[in-house]
Amino acid sequence: MSAPLAPERQTASATGRATAGMRARLLAGGRSRTLGGFAIAAALLFGVAPAVLSDFRLNLLAKFLCLAMVAVGIGLAWGRGGMLTLGQGVYFGLGGYLMAMHLKLADAGPGGVPDFMLLYGDGTVPGWWEPFRSPVVTIIAIVAVPVLVATGLGWAVFSRRVRGAYFAILSQALAAAFAILLIGQQKVTGGTNGLNGFRSFFGFDLADPVNKRMLFFIAAGTLLVMVAVVRLLMVSRFGELLVAVRDQENRVRFLGYDPALVKVVAYAVAAAFAGIGGALFVPIVGIISPADVGVVPSIAFLVGVAIGGRATLLGPVLGAIAVSWAQTSLSESFPSMWIYFQGALFILVVAFLPGGLASLGGAWRRRRSPAAEPTIPVAPDDDPVAAGLAVSADPAEAGVAGAQPDPSATTAGRLT
Repeated sequence: MSAPLAPERQTASATGRATAGMRARLLAGGRSRTLGGFAIAAALLFGVAPAVLSDFRLNLLAKFLCLAMVAVGIGLAWGRGGMLTLGQGVYFGLGGYLMAMHLKLADAGPGGVPDFMLLYGDGTVPGWWEPFRSPVVTIIAIVAVPVLVATGLGWAVFSRRVRGAYFAILSQALAAAFAILLIGQQKVTGGTNGLNGFRSFFGFDLADPVNKRMLFFIAAGTLLVMVAVVRLLMVSRFGELLVAVRDQENRVRFLGYDPALVKVVAYAVAAAFAGIGGALFVPIVGIISPADVGVVPSIAFLVGVAIGGRATLLGPVLGAIAVSWAQTSLSESFPSMWIYFQGALFILVVAFLPGGLASLGGAWRRRRSPAAEPTIPVAPDDDPVAAGLAVSADPAEAGVAGAQPDPSATTAGRLT
């Protein structure tokens, strides 16, 4: 017979079982809320929106969904990984221009020359344009090119331990350089006018209202898939590592993991999402130009994520859609005042609601039931992200007044 455990070990064992049980209950609750949230979102996007919105408003919503795809990636890289990405317009533009190149070549016909090349160029198609006559090559490139660029840039930066404001400035400079490059290559990119005037999308007439609705459904389905992918990453081992790198990068390195590799993966996923969003943006809006990919659009992506709640699952999506809708609505009534409204809203959220609008639900619940607050900080991966709560390992942000951070409760502490 084995000897009975010492009282200290019995207590530790009981505590471990209680913690595991609480973790399982939290994850189960998070899954149920996530499934419920997806069901509601699918019903709204595929049922309610097409029934109540006109074709014009539905096409406008499809544009907002494309911008929300970029926000989903920013939420992963910035909200979970702590990487302030001010240059997502580069990857959005890469996906958009690759799709636009294919659409212009398809409209020109086999062996044909796009109209703007006849106007600005010498009437010949550059050799590096020719592969994009193929729809398969185009679709692969829309994902692969942003991922390869982000992987190369990310590895060069993160392996040298560049982070924080330095990474933000570098990514913003990349967006400015990319926009200047597009403007200077008028013969192959259309210059400041960009690429526009598309007539078809993989054989479907873009002037047909039925096909425009099809594009909305494609954008809605793609966005839901992206949110599901981010949800899976958040609750996975990789999600724990990403949060640990954000909070305690040196400690993660000491434990034998490579923080640069973790950051590169998250940054590449965000780039892929931005590229896909840009590719769908082109047939929906009908144009892609340097004005859509420079510094200002990149900052606008970030503003939407910050306002919605960067550390939540649905906050970036809702924030991006809300900011885009507000921009469209207010710019119609106050054309010269929208930028001031946007700046004031951003300042108010950063100053008084750092968790974004998505954290209002958690703050309201804490005010209604203070006795139900946990006595230990909730780890980020245990947080039911679909409920719209701000994700943080800081007890003060979790609503635990006067609590001190417990290193063993952080994600980095559990990696061992």
